[in-house]
Amino acid sequence: MSENNINVLFGKRIRQLRMQKGLSQEELGYEAGLHRTYIGQIERAEKNITLKNIAKIAKELDVNISELFDFSKLE
Repeated sequence: MSENNINVLFGKRIRQLRMQKGLSQEELGYEAGLHRTYIGQIERAEKNITLKNIAKIAKELDVNISELFDFSKLE
């Protein structure tokens, strides 16, 4: 799996989970202590996210970190 491909899949998964929770990028960013534009950049695969920020997002989405990487659930 190429680096770009995993970023795309990860971004799609974040968006999917965020929307399932009914959160905007701004709301997720605020709750996770991250800027809303950063959330958008992650979802568009424009940023390489750090492990620390992955943990913050997982916490706010109320999922295990492994759920963020379960790309089999992407539509």
